[in-house]
Amino acid sequence: MSTISIIPSHEIDFKKWDDCISQSTNNIIYAHSIYLNAMCDQWSGLIIDDYISVMPIPWRKKMGISYCYTPAFIQQLGLFGKEKLLTDKIIGAIKNHFSFGDIMLNFENKITDDENIKLQTNLFIDLSIGHKSIQSNFKKDALLNIKKSEKENLTYAISDEVNAIIQLYQSHYQSRTKHTTDKDYTQFINLSKQFYKTNNCLLRVIKKGGNIIAAVLLLKDDHRLYNIINVVTNEGRKREANYFLMNNIIQEFAGNNLLFDFEGSDLPGIKNFYEKFGAINQPYVHWRFNELPWFLKLIKK
Repeated sequence: MSTISIIPSHEIDFKKWDDCISQSTNNIIYAHSIYLNAMCDQWSGLIIDDYISVMPIPWRKKMGISYCYTPAFIQQLGLFGKEKLLTDKIIGAIKNHFSFGDIMLNFENKITDDENIKLQTNLFIDLSIGHKSIQSNFKKDALLNIKKSEKENLTYAISDEVNAIIQLYQSHYQSRTKHTTDKDYTQFINLSKQFYKTNNCLLRVIKKGGNIIAAVLLLKDDHRLYNIINVVTNEGRKREANYFLMNNIIQEFAGNNLLFDFEGSDLPGIKNFYEKFGAINQPYVHWRFNELPWFLKLIKK
């Protein structure tokens, strides 16, 4: 019978941990120790046997109660390695350590606690098939808007300004992401700079007359480009700059054995925009559990 342990991050063998993630068929960038250490307040690892399977669990403590949460700029985590099913035994181990959980499981995970889950949207396209084949799946509306943008004398350029792009995003969208704090942005800036040094953070901008009117921050691993930060200004919207940006990114990286991960979304406007590029849904799981005392359950539903 497999052994299951949950230990704090400082006791984890990060080499074994990262090797397990890297060798897993559901390997994603958020689950690696460098990402977790940068973005989590605290995290523990659920480890099956000798790192045969692992699950990162970010957590906080309030009023003496430990609870799981989803950190900013981390879309999905869950179980990695040989085991992909969250069995009753695994769920029981988690609930023995944490009284409440709001967890995003990855796209390959299954869970026996199916009454407390909700599927979330994540859209991607396969870049390996080449730009012409990808563009054949674009919807008519996308093609029309790309043509419109191409008449606007826009410039697609590489950037090295990590701070500027993240701050531009923050200034435009902070009201929509109220749970993302200044500390979260600072941590993500520092993480992005680390990745930039190893060519795992790519910055692309659209300029009009020298001014940035759309921008993207992509994180990259051996399997995916992650569309983590995407911002378009009011002027950019008028000139369809985001269509111009996405089409140029696809054209630049087409032919590489990578997935372009749009990072969601269930928001109708964003979902509709990404679907116009022929994106395919690869749903992941939102799992929520509540083992709080009855009087706290009334507050935290």
